[in-house]
Amino acid sequence: MTSDLKQAAAELRARQGDGARYDAANAPAEALLRARRGAAYLARIATGLTEDALRGPSARPGWTRARVIAAVALQARGIAQALEDATGRTGDRAETDLAALDLAETLPARALNHLAAHAEIHLNVVWRDLGEAEWGLPVTLPGGAIPAHDTPRLHARTLWRAALELNAGARRRDLPSALAAELTDPDLQGAFV
Repeated sequence: MTSDLKQAAAELRARQGDGARYDAANAPAEALLRARRGAAYLARIATGLTEDALRGPSARPGWTRARVIAAVALQARGIAQALEDATGRTGDRAETDLAALDLAETLPARALNHLAAHAEIHLNVVWRDLGEAEWGLPVTLPGGAIPAHDTPRLHARTLWRAALELNAGARRRDLPSALAAELTDPDLQGAFV
């Protein structure tokens, strides 16, 4: 964590007082910041799209803008649920498979944006609840198992790539420098998650 980020975190803790949730000291602060900023950036673009614009094509061949947003929301939900499973915090599980994606793509704009917002909030709560020892746990995702500390980086990549794939005003120069080199043109035409 950079000194500016450490200072900002210390000031936030002082303002919020006892009882507030914070990321563990060993949480991947930079990756979490990129993911949280990516979620805000994508939300600003997505909430500005009309119903017709959502049904229009994205930069990802064969995908509508609504499908891109739905995929990001379901990835957030899937990561949150996988983290809960890895830490023994099991409960009701929502589907995140292809059928769920097909359904979510058809949601009206307001419902789709609420799904995306709720999924991001859920994921952030789970990240904040991870203890120091839990950040090293293996998390089983559809593509295989990864350490919990890699989930923010994975989701940040998806969020920022999705913003570009919406083809609705996102600019490459807005990408965090740590991701700009990773998100090359072939990535934007290849696998999404």
